[in-house]
Amino acid sequence: MLQLLILAAVAVFLVVRLYSVLGTRDGFENPNELQQARQKSNFQVIEGGGADPDISDHTDPDSETGKALLAMKKAEPSFSVTEFLTGARQAYEMIVMAFENGDSKFLEQYLAPEIYDSFAGAIAAREDQGLTVDAKFIGVREISLKSAHFDEDESEGEVTIRFVGELTSVVKDSDGKTVEGSPDVIKKQTAVWTFARLMGTNNPDWLLVATDE
Repeated sequence: MLQLLILAAVAVFLVVRLYSVLGTRDGFENPNELQQARQKSNFQVIEGGGADPDISDHTDPDSETGKALLAMKKAEPSFSVTEFLTGARQAYEMIVMAFENGDSKFLEQYLAPEIYDSFAGAIAAREDQGLTVDAKFIGVREISLKSAHFDEDESEGEVTIRFVGELTSVVKDSDGKTVEGSPDVIKKQTAVWTFARLMGTNNPDWLLVATDE
């Protein structure tokens, strides 16, 4: 009985840490075949010729977000909002699975230091308890652009994205016993992530700088 209580406490701790770094998980659903449309756009900033479809397809061009995206495209004409969202979808899957697999080395490349510390701390806590995770990424159900900001003085662009993903995740103890989750249950995970990058530079990598539910 004491051992069961300890395992239950560990499971609760892990769920709380997981929510704080990846977002919320809820729902019990049947597997879906998710089609990921990877569209690429060659739209450029349109000067005096109406709204840029690469922006208007995703947000109101006259909104603060739309104006920020336009400023990013002026600072870096090759920047495409559509291509960015495609890359963000892929980055979301890679980061989520790197966390589930405990791959701190991979995470360090794509996370801002303070975000990396949070992810790495959760991984270390899991390892200290002798727990392992067996996860399978099913797909991204939804992805939407929430907001964007451009700092003209620093030439830094920030884009915030809302993801709704699906995955299975099973936490096991050192004896291989399941502590939390099931391989047969697909859970929906919602997360709001902010990516940042210096526009107009040779470094093409966007860093994850903030996470929220």
